Amino acid sequence: MSLSIFLLWLVTIPLSHCLPAPRGFLLNCGATKEAISGNLQWTTDEGFITVGNKTILDAPDLVPILATLRFFPDQSAKKYCYVIPVTKGGKYAVRTTYYYGGFDGGKEPPVFDQIIEGTPWSTVNTTEDYANGLSSYYEIVVQVTGKTLSICLARNQQTVSSPFISALEVLFLENSMYNSTDFTKFALANVARNCFGYNHSLISFPDDPFNRYWQPFTDANPVVTSQSNITSFDFWNRPPGKAFENAVTTSRGKTLTVKWPPMALPSSNYCISLYFQDNRTPSPYSWRTFNVLVNGMNFYSNLNVTTAGVTVFGTSWPLSGMTEITLTPQLGIPVGPIINAGEIFQILPLGGRTLTRDVLAMQEVARSLNNPPSDWSGDPCLPQQYSWTGITCTQGKFARVSALNLKGLNLSGSLSPSIANLTALQSIWLGENKLSGDIPDLSPLNVLASLHLEDNQFDGMIPESLGLVNNLNEIFLQNNNLKGSLPATLKNRNGLNLQIRPGNKLLVSA
Repeated sequence: MSLSIFLLWLVTIPLSHCLPAPRGFLLNCGATKEAISGNLQWTTDEGFITVGNKTILDAPDLVPILATLRFFPDQSAKKYCYVIPVTKGGKYAVRTTYYYGGFDGGKEPPVFDQIIEGTPWSTVNTTEDYANGLSSYYEIVVQVTGKTLSICLARNQQTVSSPFISALEVLFLENSMYNSTDFTKFALANVARNCFGYNHSLISFPDDPFNRYWQPFTDANPVVTSQSNITSFDFWNRPPGKAFENAVTTSRGKTLTVKWPPMALPSSNYCISLYFQDNRTPSPYSWRTFNVLVNGMNFYSNLNVTTAGVTVFGTSWPLSGMTEITLTPQLGIPVGPIINAGEIFQILPLGGRTLTRDVLAMQEVARSLNNPPSDWSGDPCLPQQYSWTGITCTQGKFARVSALNLKGLNLSGSLSPSIANLTALQSIWLGENKLSGDIPDLSPLNVLASLHLEDNQFDGMIPESLGLVNNLNEIFLQNNNLKGSLPATLKNRNGLNLQIRPGNKLLVSA
C-alpha cells in the first residue's frame, strides 16, 4: 500500500552545516553527486547496486531526491537488488520513494513488485499519485539477520516498462521501538502515520530523529492546541513532540469518532499505536478518561489521559475495509475525549530464508565471475519465483541451492572454491562458457550427481577429489585445457559417464 506526499516543488536551501543525521543510509538513486534535501544529506547509490541506468527528469524545480532516478530496462533479469550494509540483529525502517516523471516517454508509471530479503513486500503502483502530481513512498520495519540487507525491485505480469526508484532510505531504529512484534516471524508494513488536527507540512527530520513521515490529518472534529510539551524519550516508539501540538476532540459527554486511516484496508492483521495528551495547562485537574474502540470492538478501557501523555497499542488487530476509532467518555468527566496521533502497520509474515552458508557461498561464486547474471544479488533462492538466473533451490525451513545451470551464458572468470559449501547441490552445469583456472575441490558435495564443465578454458589438472564424490554418475570435461593424467580415483569407476575428449592436454595414459 503506497503513501503519497507532495514533495515536488518544495524549495530546498543548502545548509551551512549538516544536522546530525539518522543512523543509516539515505540514497538519492540515479544521482551523480551528493545533495541536501529535507535538512539531510543524501548520497548517490553507487556501490550499493550494480545494475540499472541513471537519468535526470526534465523538471528543474524538483527536490533533489525526485529529480533523478535509476531504472531497470533489462527484461532478462528476475530482480534488481540494492545490498546495504547493516548491523546484524538491528532493527531498521526501510523507505522507498517513487516519482515517475515520464522518464521513459510514457504517460503512466510501470507497475512492479518490491522484495525485502526473501519476502515479497508490496506491489508498487504509483499511477494515481502521479496523476495527482504526487510522489509515492512505501515503508517497512524489519529486523535483519545478517550483515547486509537486500531491497529488490522485480517485474510482474503487470509490468510493461522499466521498474524504477527515486530514493531509498535504510534507517536504524532503537531496539525498544515497535517491540511488541516478533520480528523473527513478521515485518511491519506502514499503512498510515498521522497527526490529528494538524494541517501544516509533513513532520519528519529533525523533529523525528528517525526521519519517519508524520502526515497531517484533519476532519470535521474540533481541533485544540496543546499547552505543554511532550518529551519523545518518555514514549514507546519515540513519537516526535511536534505530533502532540494539535489534537481533535469533542465537547463534554460526547463520543469522539475518527474515521482513520482514510483508505479502505485489505483484510489482514494490523499493529495499531495511538497517542494521546490532555491539551490543557498542566494541573492536578488536567486529565480525562475514556474508552477506546476500533470498529466497535474494545481496544482499551478507562484510558486516563494527562498532560504527560500516553500511548496504547494493539499488537495484532484484524481489520478490513474502512476503519473507525471511537472514544467514549466516562461519566462525570468535564471534558470530552481527545486524540493526537496514530500509526498503523500491516503485519507481514516473513517469506523464509536461504541457509546463510548457501548465501555466502553463492556470493563468493558471483564474485569469482567477471560477468555474473545481472540478477545475481539479494537472496539467491527467495522469493521462489525470483530466484537467481540458473539457480534451482529446495524449499523447507531454510531454502538450499540444489542445482546450477548456467550453460552457454558466456561467463568468464574462475570457479570459486566456495562452491563446495553448497552441500545440497545435485547438479552443476556450466558448459559452453569461458571459465578458466583450476577445477576446485568438490569432495564435500556428497549428493552431487552431475558435473558439466565442458567447452570452457579450465587449465589445471583433473582433481583427484572428484573420485571422492560417491554420487557422481556423469562428468563432462571435454574441450578444456586440462593437463596431466586421469586420477586413479576415476579410472575404471563403474557406472560413471566420463567425457574428457576431445580437447585437453592429457597424457596418453589418461
